[in-house]
Amino acid sequence: MDDKRYLLSLIREGEHQQQDFKYRVTDARKLAKSVSAFANTDGGRLLIGVRDDGHLSGVRSEEEIYMMHQAAYKYCKPEPSIKFETCHADGRTIVISTIPPSEKRPIFARDEEGKLRAYIRIADENIVASPVILALWHEAQKPRGTVMTYNDTVRLLLDVMTGQQTQNQIVRRSRLPRPKVISMLARLIRFGTAQWEYIDKQFLFSQT
Repeated sequence: MDDKRYLLSLIREGEHQQQDFKYRVTDARKLAKSVSAFANTDGGRLLIGVRDDGHLSGVRSEEEIYMMHQAAYKYCKPEPSIKFETCHADGRTIVISTIPPSEKRPIFARDEEGKLRAYIRIADENIVASPVILALWHEAQKPRGTVMTYNDTVRLLLDVMTGQQTQNQIVRRSRLPRPKVISMLARLIRFGTAQWEYIDKQFLFSQT
């Protein structure tokens, strides 16, 4: 398959959980958010030089390609794995950046204020990971033999988790310290007792 046919086959998929279009790269830090989101979720690819409507606009200069490398290696921490390849169609150069899911989550991206934030990919959006997601990644690094102890505090948390609730609602209803609620929610999710969803721009938690 030649480059143009390959590109068009990808573009027909549209933007989704594992694919994003970037018309131009003007700020490496913004691109780093996408790299972080893909690395922290299921992996994915960036088609750079493609408009939102799928039109091939092309990468205009070597400077844009340089900024892509900066996004991955300067503005992300730790450095993610990423592969760059170029395709040519209709006299334009398109860069495909492929980011595999990271085994060392979270991958942070440095924002415009210099702060490190971790992102996740939900549908076709890059979302700042909630404190519970960050704690869940920490939980995932613990030994497999770790067990869940259902003590009175855990039972209290489960008792107040009726229906879907935000983290703040659970903190208020349980009257437990916020850091404790975050770590306990992460453990409950890890052991399959609780689950999370992202609905109407909120992270919601419930029993399974």
